[in-house]
Amino acid sequence: MFREMRRKRQALSREEISLILYRGTSGVLALSGDDNYPYAVPISYVYDGEKIYFHCAKSGHKLDAIQQNEKVSFCVIDQDKIVPDEYTSYFRSIIAFGRIEVIKDEKEKRTAIEKLASKYAPEDTAIGRKNAIDREWTPLCMLKMHIDHITGKEAIELIKKKNKTSN
Repeated sequence: MFREMRRKRQALSREEISLILYRGTSGVLALSGDDNYPYAVPISYVYDGEKIYFHCAKSGHKLDAIQQNEKVSFCVIDQDKIVPDEYTSYFRSIIAFGRIEVIKDEKEKRTAIEKLASKYAPEDTAIGRKNAIDREWTPLCMLKMHIDHITGKEAIELIKKKNKTSN
């Protein structure tokens, strides 16, 4: 169902993919938008080792697109260093494909937003995060992405550098 990566030597391991998802702060969520135009939106997220969670308002383009088609992709760029003298970029990124849904269960929604709040405000107290969540609870919508397929890839130059340091 999903295409095989063409440059397999540049594929990241599952562990490397997970590390990128844990440390990343934003990515691009791609949905099927109005009139079948792709709709790709930059968005913050949290990864819990299995699923990817996002927050949004209770109405808008994102939710309209999800209601029409639950299939999405999500891309996180971990590195993109331009190397002008080589006419290239030393990149590292992942792309996940899956299905997304609005979290309806209030307890699950609370758990998801707490994960997001802990990621983006780790120095805040539990009470501080609770107060911030409570202030925004009414207009808050949480989304959950079930990952069906995920790949990661990095520039061949980064692979060579890793191989040199491991030898």
